[in-house]
Amino acid sequence: MTVTYKYSNNLTLPTSWHRLSPIWEGGEEVIQQGLPHTQLAPAWQLLLLGDGSPTRHLKLLTGEPTEVDVIDMSPIGMNLDAAPELIQRIPGPRLRRQVWLRTASGQRLAYATSWWEASHVDEYLQNRSLPIWASLARLRTELYRDVQGIYYGDSAPLEIGFDCSGPFWGRHYLFWHHGQPLTLIYEVFSPYLSKYLGETQVNSL
Repeated sequence: MTVTYKYSNNLTLPTSWHRLSPIWEGGEEVIQQGLPHTQLAPAWQLLLLGDGSPTRHLKLLTGEPTEVDVIDMSPIGMNLDAAPELIQRIPGPRLRRQVWLRTASGQRLAYATSWWEASHVDEYLQNRSLPIWASLARLRTELYRDVQGIYYGDSAPLEIGFDCSGPFWGRHYLFWHHGQPLTLIYEVFSPYLSKYLGETQVNSL
């Protein structure tokens, strides 16, 4: 499969990435305890707070393969890139990768930015058009997904990209491999997933 770089809607400029402007955010303690269902419904908590593969979950939800549009592969050197502080756990110089996760039929489901040690990215992303989980699964790479932050917030570019109004739910986490951080990932999910997961909040009785 050939990598396809798509430049549309002025969303894919490699000079920046799409971080949420948080209305609310929580750290590791909140993630361990979970959220009140009136704030985030159980099905959404499984997606956001669980340590399973989001691309696998999206495939199971939609019944379609999860495909990737790679929109940015930018060397950023030692720049902290306005990323979560955990970027400092990734050795530099670094490379930033941005993607849309979508169904095979074209519906965008999530946006993700990841940061890698530039000298090792080709080792783990041999086919850069595959989802990260698929690439690492092919290599039989043993991983631990360590969710460290959760967000509820706005982003005008993501409203355009998802063709859906915010606010949006997102998270960031580290992938650990052999006791060392492999990559930092920041993900935002489309409200379109309510079609499969139900509403993001459970109304209080």
